[in-house]
Amino acid sequence: MSDTARDSDVQLRSALDQVPAYVPGKPASAPEGVAAYKVSSNENPFPPLPSVLEVIREAAGSVNRYPDMAVTALTDALAQSLGVPAEHIATGTGSVGVLGQVIAATCDAGDEVVHAWRSFEAYPIVTALAGATSVKVGLDDHERHRLDAMRAAITDRTKVVIVCTPNNPTGPMVTHTELERFLEQVPSRVLVVIDEAYVEFVTGEDAPRSLELYRDRPNVMVLRTFSKAYGLAGLRVGYAVAHPEVAGALRKTATPFGVNSIAQAAAIASLEAFDELKERVDQLVAERARVVEALRGQGWFIADTEANFVWFGLGDRSGAFAAAAQEAGLTLRQYGDDGVRATIGETEANDVLIKVAGDFLTEHPATVPAV
Repeated sequence: MSDTARDSDVQLRSALDQVPAYVPGKPASAPEGVAAYKVSSNENPFPPLPSVLEVIREAAGSVNRYPDMAVTALTDALAQSLGVPAEHIATGTGSVGVLGQVIAATCDAGDEVVHAWRSFEAYPIVTALAGATSVKVGLDDHERHRLDAMRAAITDRTKVVIVCTPNNPTGPMVTHTELERFLEQVPSRVLVVIDEAYVEFVTGEDAPRSLELYRDRPNVMVLRTFSKAYGLAGLRVGYAVAHPEVAGALRKTATPFGVNSIAQAAAIASLEAFDELKERVDQLVAERARVVEALRGQGWFIADTEANFVWFGLGDRSGAFAAAAQEAGLTLRQYGDDGVRATIGETEANDVLIKVAGDFLTEHPATVPAV
């Protein structure tokens, strides 16, 4: 065989040319002598509960066996916890995995998926992989969904509409009143996905009662995850709540044995320990309020975040801000020239964020509009 690589004759799908790359949060790094904090991936800064860790250790002893492909125990636990029939539950490898199942189950080439932008960057990726078209509807001046514009964007080719609440990466939620009015206008043939990856952090008034909306409408499904509030990001387990026809389709498009036995056991244990986990969520919500108040006090415009992160809509100053934070040991998540997202992490990391933001605004006073 020649040492010179030959051009491949393998024919790949042309749809791949339209697939944007997913940009993961960078790992923590810092100059020598500076503490490093990773607040780029919206991870829970707390380690798993001791009781959950014990379940993980025990489950690891049987990894020579395939997991239950039907994810029966977790499905039953979720059904009981949420008060829904087990056949209305579909699981997958994180909420992004379930989202891929949704698009695979609904979209053919040329179909459309409507969603806000900027929102979760996996939306256009999973859409393009199906050969479908991502229809992006810009946010308003307060970084919120423009539901009227999203309704106007629906065409005969639209198969799915995704509502991310709270919105990642900007933070605001869609209210129940807004969402209910929107759903009344969406054609019943269009599947509406309410993506609630951060639902446990929501404390605002008129928060979406998504399970109530799903119960009344066969074309509504709810998407959730164990990665954020439950602190199981490394195990990749998410789920959908949908009516039987949709949930059954999601199970058909799932990767066989995708939810492994350790993930299933840890998720069940986390559900059982939610009261203990809620104490951690409450701490993060309190830290969020402290950080937002401090940043606004400095003069920043910070959207009304209901998630475990804050958004800096910095435009072309995004790179400079991310670099300044990195010099201080804080690894943030930059979104090109749109803005920068910072996860609410350890108190020490949040203190660094507040200081970096204050110093940056002092050096660049025209960076953001006044509150």
